[in-house]
Amino acid sequence: MHLLKQFITFFGVGVAATITDWSTFFVLGVFFAVPNVYAALIAYCCGGVLSYTLNRMHTFESERTHLEAGWRFAAVMAVGFAMTGFFVWLFADKIGLPPMAGRVLSTGIVFFWNYAAHKLWTFAEAKG
Repeated sequence: MHLLKQFITFFGVGVAATITDWSTFFVLGVFFAVPNVYAALIAYCCGGVLSYTLNRMHTFESERTHLEAGWRFAAVMAVGFAMTGFFVWLFADKIGLPPMAGRVLSTGIVFFWNYAAHKLWTFAEAKG
């Protein structure tokens, strides 16, 4: 797939995953009073499940098995999970931005990590 088309598709999948993520974050925080970092991490996992499914089907057209791509995806998402927790803590809890603003900023930062790691490693063509 051409790089620009792939990036745009990844962005579209990211929008769907982000809607899932932020909606979950909002509901957990507002209706269930879940602390910001915990709500962000639970929401990140929900968005991650959708992201894997859509990116595998539409963005990267990987020939890797689900087992092989799945553990790689989980590893990349684990780093993104830690980054999300750190940046929400930094922006919302330490700097004092509104929680949703911290979540938006963290999403923007983690987006670029996820794209690069998934393209170059998770769904990259298997060698050998």
